[in-house]
Amino acid sequence: MDLVDPILGIVEKLYSLCDEVKANKKRCRRLAERVSVLADLVKAVKLRGLGSQPELVKRGLQELKLTLESAQDVMKKYTLSSYLKRIVKAYDLGEEFCCLNERLNDAAQLLSLTLQVEQRERMEEVFRETKRRKEDEEDRMFDCEELQTLLQSLAEGNQETKVTVDAVHLKVDQTHKDVQDIKSILDSLKRPCIHLQDIREIRPDELTYDFPIEPIMKTCNSELFKGEYNKFTVAIKRYTYTESTNPSQVRSIFHKEVETMKRFESPHILRMFGICVQDENGPNPNYLIVTEFCEKGSLRQVLDSSSKLPWDRKTQMCLDAAQGLYRLHQSEEKFKVHGCITSSRFLVAAGYRVKLAGFELAKTETSLKKSKDKKNSLMIYTSPQQFQNINHQYDKACEIYSFGIVMWEIATRQVPFKDSSSHSLLYKKLCVEKVMEPLPNDCPIQLKELINACRSYEPFQRPNAGVLVDKLRKLAQQYEED
Repeated sequence: MDLVDPILGIVEKLYSLCDEVKANKKRCRRLAERVSVLADLVKAVKLRGLGSQPELVKRGLQELKLTLESAQDVMKKYTLSSYLKRIVKAYDLGEEFCCLNERLNDAAQLLSLTLQVEQRERMEEVFRETKRRKEDEEDRMFDCEELQTLLQSLAEGNQETKVTVDAVHLKVDQTHKDVQDIKSILDSLKRPCIHLQDIREIRPDELTYDFPIEPIMKTCNSELFKGEYNKFTVAIKRYTYTESTNPSQVRSIFHKEVETMKRFESPHILRMFGICVQDENGPNPNYLIVTEFCEKGSLRQVLDSSSKLPWDRKTQMCLDAAQGLYRLHQSEEKFKVHGCITSSRFLVAAGYRVKLAGFELAKTETSLKKSKDKKNSLMIYTSPQQFQNINHQYDKACEIYSFGIVMWEIATRQVPFKDSSSHSLLYKKLCVEKVMEPLPNDCPIQLKELINACRSYEPFQRPNAGVLVDKLRKLAQQYEED
């Protein structure tokens, strides 16, 4: 119960910050409204106690405090920075509202264990998923239009903008850089939004390949090309061997998966555009899967490259990856897991933005593959519980362990357990000696603690994906402030 007063204190600070923000006003106010409902829940806990499941409610309070601290830090971005810098940052920060709202919903579900029926109904009305997503999309569009107007006035350098610039005493060179940033963001706002594109069957004439038409990557089952679709640069995967060459069967599987895939839409999950069937009536139809293009390749490729990755960038990459995993874990299918978390299953776009991939249209892809991927390379990501018991059910705790190995890779840029490739050696290290491979001496202590927590031998000691996101965001924001 020691958490109640600090939580209510943060809530009051959020209310006051909400009145001061200069961009994303709608989303900030909506966030404050939802926080106010949670504040009522917290007050109910204070009056009635922790209910019939005290440990769960305690966890809910702890996670809520962490999420509210993250929300407070996000809002501060709009009130403490210089005017131009605040507006420039606002577009990127808009992505964080989705995750913050999901985290508030998680806390609401746990804290509702203490409520009476009529109070629970009120809470469920506020956090109902379909209603919440509709409100969030309306707020996003309103804020985007308002931001575009603000950026346009700044880019044009009208008299009002000049007064604002003079008032904050920005240096000339910094002002010039900020204006260039503003113009860049303004251009991006005018382009169609990648996440508003439907997942659907794509006509062959809608795709344009880069010339010369040469694959940028080959596997035993497919070739990957760079191309264009709907003015977006895309990756086009063409299957070189198909187990089923019946287009109607492939389409049937695809259409069943589309509705499921829509639940996973997120800036941190690789965007899926759809499938395309070429030469359908010929003897050997071509099957293409079209996705967002990530110019830097897989996370493993980036870690093996000569790219400079200071700790602030590594932390942001961990945060991006965790947000993708969290979105998957918090889907409507509450027990949805990826099933194959490795550093090769994350892709890296421009600006070193990391996106979760490798599970989209899984059944559609399986119907087109000659054989499943070999499992030997996955041993290094296997949790101790799975090593000890082949029948151990793969769950979120197992996935968090795998994600801990991926974060270790980001921190060290090394290949995990590279000297222990056999099953017996790995079993000895993980299950008998309970070894954790060391992290660099200069690894930030908060990041080190998180990576080690994910790699804990005991599943209950591993954090969930939501807690990971909250803590990584806090660490990333500390780097921004420095």
